[in-house]
Amino acid sequence: MKTKSNQSKKSSKTLKSENAKNTQNTGRSEKVALVKQNSEDSALVVPANALGDSAGVLYADSGLVGNAVNSDGAHSASGDVGNSDNVETPAFPTAEQLGISITAGNTGNAGNATGSLFSATVGDTINFPVTVSWNENGLAILVVPMSSANAKGILQLGMSQESSRLVKNGKEIAQITFNYKLVMQDTGNLNIPAMRFEIPTPMGQSLDLRSESVPVRVDAPFNAMPFIAGGVVGICVLLAALWRMRKRSRERAAVAAKNAFENALREKMVVLKQRVMVADSREWLLELEGICKEYTLHQFGAKACGIAGSAGIAETEVAGTMPAASTVNLDALVADGKLDGWKPLLEEFAHARYGGGKRDSFENKETWKLAMQLMGLKEDD
Repeated sequence: MKTKSNQSKKSSKTLKSENAKNTQNTGRSEKVALVKQNSEDSALVVPANALGDSAGVLYADSGLVGNAVNSDGAHSASGDVGNSDNVETPAFPTAEQLGISITAGNTGNAGNATGSLFSATVGDTINFPVTVSWNENGLAILVVPMSSANAKGILQLGMSQESSRLVKNGKEIAQITFNYKLVMQDTGNLNIPAMRFEIPTPMGQSLDLRSESVPVRVDAPFNAMPFIAGGVVGICVLLAALWRMRKRSRERAAVAAKNAFENALREKMVVLKQRVMVADSREWLLELEGICKEYTLHQFGAKACGIAGSAGIAETEVAGTMPAASTVNLDALVADGKLDGWKPLLEEFAHARYGGGKRDSFENKETWKLAMQLMGLKEDD
Protein backbone atom coordinates (compact mmCIF):
# COMPACT_ATOMS: atom_id res chain seq x y z
CA MET A 1 0.00 0.00 0.00
CA LYS A 2 2.83 2.39 0.75
CA THR A 3 4.39 1.61 -2.57
CA LYS A 4 1.26 2.53 -4.49
CA SER A 5 0.89 5.72 -2.49
CA ASN A 6 4.46 6.81 -3.32
CA GLN A 7 3.96 6.10 -6.99
CA SER A 8 0.77 8.18 -7.05
CA LYS A 9 2.62 11.08 -5.40
CA LYS A 10 5.39 10.88 -7.98
CA SER A 11 2.87 10.85 -10.79
CA SER A 12 1.12 13.94 -9.49
CA LYS A 13 4.44 15.80 -9.15
CA THR A 14 5.40 14.87 -12.72
CA LEU A 15 2.06 16.16 -14.02
CA LYS A 16 2.50 19.46 -12.17
CA SER A 17 5.99 19.90 -13.57
CA GLU A 18 4.87 19.26 -17.12
CA ASN A 19 1.94 21.65 -16.72
CA ALA A 20 4.28 24.37 -15.41
CA LYS A 21 6.62 23.92 -18.36
CA ASN A 22 3.75 24.07 -20.82
CA THR A 23 2.43 27.21 -19.15
CA GLN A 24 5.89 28.90 -19.30
CA ASN A 25 6.39 27.99 -22.97
CA THR A 26 2.91 29.27 -23.76
CA GLY A 27 3.71 32.60 -22.11
CA ARG A 28 6.93 32.96 -24.04
CA SER A 29 5.22 32.16 -27.31
CA GLU A 30 2.58 34.79 -26.64
CA LYS A 31 5.29 37.41 -25.85
CA VAL A 32 7.28 36.59 -28.99
CA ALA A 33 4.13 36.81 -31.05
CA LEU A 34 3.44 40.21 -29.48
CA VAL A 35 6.90 41.46 -30.45
CA LYS A 36 6.50 40.28 -34.01
CA GLN A 37 3.13 42.02 -34.23
CA ASN A 38 4.58 45.34 -32.98
CA SER A 39 7.51 45.19 -35.43
CA GLU A 40 5.21 46.20 -38.30
CA ASP A 41 5.31 49.87 -37.07
CA SER A 42 9.11 50.31 -37.54
CA ALA A 43 10.59 53.62 -38.83
CA LEU A 44 13.98 52.46 -40.14
CA VAL A 45 14.57 48.77 -41.01
CA VAL A 46 18.18 47.61 -40.98
CA PRO A 47 18.82 44.92 -43.65
CA ALA A 48 19.73 41.52 -42.29
CA ASN A 49 22.90 41.29 -44.35
CA ALA A 50 24.04 44.61 -42.83
CA LEU A 51 24.18 43.07 -39.38
CA GLY A 52 25.76 39.73 -40.22
CA ASP A 53 23.85 36.81 -38.67
CA SER A 54 21.20 38.97 -36.99
CA ALA A 55 18.44 41.18 -38.29
CA GLY A 56 17.31 44.25 -36.37
CA VAL A 57 14.53 46.82 -36.50
CA LEU A 58 15.02 50.49 -35.40
CA TYR A 59 11.89 51.62 -33.55
CA ALA A 60 10.80 55.13 -32.92
CA ASP A 61 9.78 54.42 -29.33
CA SER A 62 11.08 51.04 -28.27
CA GLY A 63 14.72 50.69 -29.37
CA LEU A 64 16.46 48.04 -31.38
CA VAL A 65 14.54 44.71 -31.34
CA GLY A 66 15.26 41.64 -33.38
CA ASN A 67 16.11 37.98 -33.48
CA ALA A 68 19.55 36.98 -32.18
CA VAL A 69 21.14 33.68 -32.98
CA ASN A 70 22.07 31.53 -29.99
CA SER A 71 25.14 29.38 -29.85
CA ASP A 72 23.03 26.26 -30.59
CA GLY A 73 21.53 27.78 -33.77
CA ALA A 74 18.07 28.58 -32.25
CA HIS A 75 16.58 32.08 -32.37
CA SER A 76 15.58 33.87 -29.15
CA ALA A 77 13.74 37.15 -28.63
CA SER A 78 15.73 40.25 -27.60
CA GLY A 79 14.95 43.85 -26.62
CA ASP A 80 12.52 44.98 -24.01
CA VAL A 81 10.64 41.62 -23.94
CA GLY A 82 11.81 39.02 -21.45
CA ASN A 83 15.22 38.40 -19.95
CA SER A 84 17.31 35.45 -21.01
CA ASP A 85 20.94 34.63 -20.47
CA ASN A 86 21.20 33.34 -24.05
CA VAL A 87 20.09 36.69 -25.72
CA GLU A 88 22.84 38.55 -27.73
CA THR A 89 22.16 42.27 -28.46
CA PRO A 90 23.02 43.12 -32.14
CA ALA A 91 25.80 45.71 -32.74
CA PHE A 92 24.68 49.26 -33.61
CA PRO A 93 24.66 49.58 -37.44
CA THR A 94 27.22 51.85 -39.12
CA ALA A 95 26.49 54.52 -41.73
CA GLU A 96 27.98 52.32 -44.46
CA GLN A 97 25.70 49.45 -43.48
CA LEU A 98 22.71 51.77 -43.74
CA GLY A 99 23.80 53.00 -47.18
CA ILE A 100 24.73 56.51 -45.96
CA SER A 101 27.82 58.10 -47.59
CA ILE A 102 29.64 61.44 -47.32
CA THR A 103 31.65 63.21 -50.00
CA ALA A 104 33.80 66.34 -49.64
CA GLY A 105 34.57 68.61 -52.59
CA ASN A 106 33.16 68.80 -56.09
CA THR A 107 32.75 65.21 -57.20
CA GLY A 108 33.28 64.24 -60.79
CA ASN A 109 36.26 66.53 -61.41
CA ALA A 110 39.91 65.59 -61.77
CA GLY A 111 41.84 65.83 -58.57
CA ASN A 112 42.14 63.86 -55.39
CA ALA A 113 40.02 60.88 -54.35
CA THR A 114 37.32 62.99 -52.74
CA GLY A 115 36.84 65.50 -55.52
CA SER A 116 38.66 68.30 -57.28
CA LEU A 117 41.98 69.62 -56.07
CA PHE A 118 41.37 73.18 -54.98
CA SER A 119 43.75 75.98 -55.92
CA ALA A 120 43.40 79.62 -54.94
CA THR A 121 45.30 82.77 -54.09
CA VAL A 122 45.58 84.59 -50.80
CA GLY A 123 42.40 86.57 -50.13
CA ASP A 124 40.21 84.41 -52.39
CA THR A 125 36.85 83.15 -51.11
CA ILE A 126 35.90 79.64 -52.25
CA ASN A 127 32.80 77.46 -51.84
CA PHE A 128 33.60 74.04 -50.37
CA PRO A 129 30.68 71.52 -50.56
CA VAL A 130 30.23 68.46 -48.34
CA THR A 131 27.41 66.11 -49.43
CA VAL A 132 25.66 63.43 -47.35
CA SER A 133 23.60 60.99 -49.45
CA TRP A 134 21.53 57.85 -48.77
CA ASN A 135 19.05 55.51 -50.43
CA GLU A 136 15.82 57.27 -49.69
CA ASN A 137 13.07 54.60 -49.80
CA GLY A 138 10.77 57.03 -48.03
CA LEU A 139 13.31 57.58 -45.24
CA ALA A 140 14.09 61.12 -44.02
CA ILE A 141 17.06 61.65 -41.68
CA LEU A 142 18.46 64.61 -39.80
CA VAL A 143 22.15 65.49 -40.39
CA VAL A 144 23.73 67.80 -37.81
CA PRO A 145 27.14 69.43 -38.55
CA MET A 146 29.40 69.15 -35.50
CA SER A 147 32.64 70.87 -36.65
CA SER A 148 33.86 73.89 -38.60
CA ALA A 149 36.30 74.26 -41.49
CA ASN A 150 38.64 76.60 -39.60
CA ALA A 151 42.28 75.53 -39.97
CA LYS A 152 45.73 77.01 -40.37
CA GLY A 153 45.51 79.62 -43.12
CA ILE A 154 41.78 78.94 -43.67
CA LEU A 155 38.87 80.87 -42.13
CA GLN A 156 35.21 79.82 -42.37
CA LEU A 157 32.96 82.80 -43.11
CA GLY A 158 29.65 80.93 -43.18
CA MET A 159 27.77 77.77 -44.10
CA SER A 160 24.51 77.02 -45.92
CA GLN A 161 22.77 73.77 -46.78
CA GLU A 162 20.44 72.50 -49.47
CA SER A 163 18.55 69.25 -50.07
CA SER A 164 18.04 67.41 -53.34
CA ARG A 165 16.94 64.07 -54.78
CA LEU A 166 18.11 62.15 -57.81
CA VAL A 167 17.69 58.75 -59.42
CA LYS A 168 20.83 56.67 -59.92
CA ASN A 169 20.81 53.14 -61.31
CA GLY A 170 17.07 52.95 -60.75
CA LYS A 171 17.37 53.94 -57.08
CA GLU A 172 16.15 57.17 -55.57
CA ILE A 173 19.01 58.95 -53.75
CA ALA A 174 18.45 61.75 -51.24
CA GLN A 175 21.20 64.30 -50.58
CA ILE A 176 21.99 67.12 -48.19
CA THR A 177 24.80 69.44 -49.29
CA PHE A 178 26.56 71.72 -46.82
CA ASN A 179 28.26 74.64 -48.59
CA TYR A 180 31.13 76.13 -46.57
CA LYS A 181 32.28 79.65 -47.49
CA LEU A 182 36.04 79.75 -46.87
CA VAL A 183 38.62 82.53 -47.24
CA MET A 184 42.30 81.76 -47.85
CA GLN A 185 44.58 83.69 -45.45
CA ASP A 186 48.01 82.15 -46.05
CA THR A 187 50.09 80.69 -48.88
CA GLY A 188 51.38 77.15 -49.26
CA ASN A 189 49.92 73.65 -49.24
CA LEU A 190 46.98 73.90 -46.83
CA ASN A 191 44.33 71.34 -45.86
CA ILE A 192 40.60 71.79 -45.43
CA PRO A 193 39.98 69.69 -42.29
CA ALA A 194 37.73 66.64 -42.13
CA MET A 195 34.11 67.60 -41.34
CA ARG A 196 32.18 65.73 -38.65
CA PHE A 197 28.42 65.16 -38.75
CA GLU A 198 25.95 63.28 -36.55
CA ILE A 199 22.67 61.59 -37.43
CA PRO A 200 20.46 61.27 -34.30
CA THR A 201 18.45 58.03 -33.87
CA PRO A 202 15.38 57.30 -31.68
CA MET A 203 17.50 54.93 -29.55
CA GLY A 204 19.52 57.82 -28.12
CA GLN A 205 22.68 56.94 -30.01
CA SER A 206 23.93 58.93 -33.07
CA LEU A 207 25.58 57.81 -36.23
CA ASP A 208 28.96 59.54 -36.67
CA LEU A 209 30.04 60.67 -40.15
CA ARG A 210 33.41 62.14 -41.09
CA SER A 211 34.58 63.48 -44.45
CA GLU A 212 38.14 63.30 -45.69
CA SER A 213 40.61 66.17 -45.49
CA VAL A 214 41.06 67.98 -48.81
CA PRO A 215 44.35 69.66 -49.82
CA VAL A 216 44.36 73.24 -51.09
CA ARG A 217 47.20 74.95 -52.95
CA VAL A 218 47.24 78.68 -52.12
CA ASP A 219 49.57 80.97 -54.07
CA ALA A 220 50.49 84.58 -53.52
CA PRO A 221 48.36 87.04 -55.50
CA PHE A 222 49.78 88.34 -58.75
CA ASN A 223 51.37 91.72 -58.15
CA ALA A 224 51.76 93.79 -61.29
CA MET A 225 53.55 96.65 -59.54
CA PRO A 226 57.06 95.17 -59.87
CA PHE A 227 56.48 94.62 -63.58
CA ILE A 228 55.05 98.11 -64.00
CA ALA A 229 57.90 99.62 -62.03
CA GLY A 230 60.39 97.56 -64.01
CA GLY A 231 58.78 98.69 -67.25
CA VAL A 232 58.87 102.33 -66.21
CA VAL A 233 62.51 102.02 -65.15
CA GLY A 234 63.31 100.26 -68.41
CA ILE A 235 61.61 103.00 -70.44
CA CYS A 236 63.45 105.68 -68.46
CA VAL A 237 66.76 103.92 -69.01
CA LEU A 238 65.98 103.56 -72.70
CA LEU A 239 65.02 107.23 -73.02
CA ALA A 240 68.14 108.25 -71.12
CA ALA A 241 70.25 106.07 -73.40
CA LEU A 242 68.60 107.58 -76.49
CA TRP A 243 69.07 111.09 -75.12
CA ARG A 244 72.72 110.37 -74.37
CA MET A 245 73.21 108.90 -77.82
CA ARG A 246 71.63 111.94 -79.44
CA LYS A 247 73.69 114.23 -77.25
CA ARG A 248 76.87 112.44 -78.15
CA SER A 249 75.82 112.48 -81.77
CA ARG A 250 75.26 116.23 -81.61
CA GLU A 251 78.57 116.69 -79.84
CA ARG A 252 80.34 114.62 -82.45
CA ALA A 253 78.61 116.59 -85.18
CA ALA A 254 79.60 119.87 -83.52
CA VAL A 255 83.20 118.69 -83.12
CA ALA A 256 83.25 117.52 -86.72
CA ALA A 257 81.82 120.86 -87.90
CA LYS A 258 84.30 122.76 -85.76
CA ASN A 259 87.19 120.70 -87.09
CA ALA A 260 85.97 121.15 -90.64
CA PHE A 261 85.67 124.91 -90.16
CA GLU A 262 89.09 125.14 -88.52
CA ASN A 263 90.60 123.11 -91.34
CA ALA A 264 89.02 125.36 -93.94
CA LEU A 265 90.11 128.46 -92.02
CA ARG A 266 93.64 127.08 -91.69
CA GLU A 267 93.84 126.44 -95.43
CA LYS A 268 92.82 130.03 -96.10
CA MET A 269 95.44 131.31 -93.68
CA VAL A 270 98.12 129.10 -95.30
CA VAL A 271 97.23 130.45 -98.74
CA LEU A 272 97.31 133.97 -97.33
CA LYS A 273 100.77 133.36 -95.86
CA GLN A 274 102.02 132.18 -99.21
CA ARG A 275 100.85 135.42 -100.83
CA VAL A 276 102.36 137.72 -98.21
CA MET A 277 105.45 138.34 -100.34
CA VAL A 278 103.71 139.19 -103.64
CA ALA A 279 100.24 140.54 -102.77
CA ASP A 280 99.40 144.16 -102.23
CA SER A 281 99.75 144.79 -98.50
CA ARG A 282 96.43 146.72 -98.28
CA GLU A 283 94.45 144.01 -100.08
CA TRP A 284 96.26 141.34 -98.11
CA LEU A 285 95.30 142.90 -94.74
CA LEU A 286 91.66 143.37 -95.80
CA GLU A 287 91.53 139.70 -96.85
CA LEU A 288 92.93 138.75 -93.41
CA GLU A 289 90.24 140.90 -91.80
CA GLY A 290 87.56 138.94 -93.67
CA ILE A 291 88.97 135.66 -92.42
CA CYS A 292 88.93 137.02 -88.84
CA LYS A 293 85.30 138.07 -89.23
CA GLU A 294 84.38 134.56 -90.38
CA TYR A 295 86.04 133.18 -87.28
CA THR A 296 84.15 135.52 -84.92
CA LEU A 297 80.85 134.76 -86.67
CA HIS A 298 81.44 131.04 -86.19
CA GLN A 299 82.63 131.53 -82.62
CA PHE A 300 79.85 133.80 -81.27
CA GLY A 301 76.99 133.45 -83.74
CA ALA A 302 75.16 135.92 -85.87
CA LYS A 303 73.10 137.36 -83.02
CA ALA A 304 76.15 138.16 -80.87
CA CYS A 305 77.83 139.73 -83.88
CA GLY A 306 74.86 142.07 -84.44
CA ILE A 307 73.79 140.66 -87.82
CA ALA A 308 70.98 138.24 -86.84
CA GLY A 309 68.01 138.71 -89.16
CA SER A 310 69.64 141.48 -91.16
CA ALA A 311 70.65 139.17 -93.97
CA GLY A 312 68.68 136.03 -93.06
CA ILE A 313 71.75 134.37 -91.53
CA ALA A 314 71.12 131.56 -89.06
CA GLU A 315 73.31 131.02 -86.06
CA THR A 316 74.21 127.54 -87.29
CA GLU A 317 75.63 128.87 -90.56
CA VAL A 318 79.30 128.58 -89.73
CA ALA A 319 81.08 126.64 -92.45
CA GLY A 320 82.44 127.97 -95.71
CA THR A 321 82.62 131.53 -96.97
CA MET A 322 79.71 133.54 -95.66
CA PRO A 323 79.05 136.84 -97.40
CA ALA A 324 77.29 138.13 -94.30
CA ALA A 325 80.59 137.85 -92.38
CA SER A 326 81.58 141.20 -93.90
CA THR A 327 78.95 142.91 -91.73
CA VAL A 328 80.50 141.67 -88.47
CA ASN A 329 81.58 144.60 -86.27
CA LEU A 330 84.87 143.53 -84.71
CA ASP A 331 85.23 146.82 -82.85
CA ALA A 332 81.92 146.21 -81.02
CA LEU A 333 83.02 142.73 -80.01
CA VAL A 334 86.30 144.11 -78.68
CA ALA A 335 84.38 146.78 -76.76
CA ASP A 336 82.12 144.07 -75.27
CA GLY A 337 85.21 142.17 -74.11
CA LYS A 338 84.53 139.17 -76.33
CA LEU A 339 87.75 139.57 -78.35
CA ASP A 340 90.42 139.96 -75.72
CA GLY A 341 93.86 140.92 -77.22
CA TRP A 342 92.43 141.73 -80.63
CA LYS A 343 92.91 145.51 -80.42
CA PRO A 344 96.43 145.61 -82.06
CA LEU A 345 95.10 143.46 -84.90
CA LEU A 346 92.12 145.74 -85.44
CA GLU A 347 94.48 148.76 -85.60
CA GLU A 348 96.32 147.07 -88.49
CA PHE A 349 93.01 146.56 -90.30
CA ALA A 350 91.99 150.20 -89.74
CA HIS A 351 95.39 151.45 -91.06
CA ALA A 352 95.00 149.36 -94.22
CA ARG A 353 91.45 150.59 -94.76
CA TYR A 354 91.92 154.29 -94.05
CA GLY A 355 95.69 155.03 -94.00
CA GLY A 356 96.77 153.31 -97.16
CA GLY A 357 100.43 153.00 -98.05
CA LYS A 358 102.58 149.98 -98.72
CA ARG A 359 103.78 147.84 -95.81
CA ASP A 360 106.74 145.59 -95.61
CA SER A 361 106.02 141.87 -96.04
CA PHE A 362 107.80 141.15 -92.76
CA GLU A 363 105.29 143.33 -90.88
CA ASN A 364 102.38 141.56 -92.61
CA LYS A 365 103.84 138.17 -91.64
CA GLU A 366 103.95 139.25 -87.98
CA THR A 367 100.34 140.34 -88.27
CA TRP A 368 99.50 136.89 -89.77
CA LYS A 369 101.15 135.14 -86.80
CA LEU A 370 99.17 137.32 -84.36
CA ALA A 371 95.91 136.43 -86.13
CA MET A 372 96.72 132.70 -86.05
CA GLN A 373 97.41 132.93 -82.31
CA LEU A 374 94.20 134.87 -81.54
CA MET A 375 92.06 132.40 -83.53
CA GLY A 376 93.75 129.38 -81.89
CA LEU A 377 95.03 127.96 -85.15
CA LYS A 378 98.26 126.09 -85.61
CA GLU A 379 100.13 125.78 -88.84
CA ASP A 380 100.60 122.19 -89.95
CA ASP A 381 104.20 121.02 -89.94
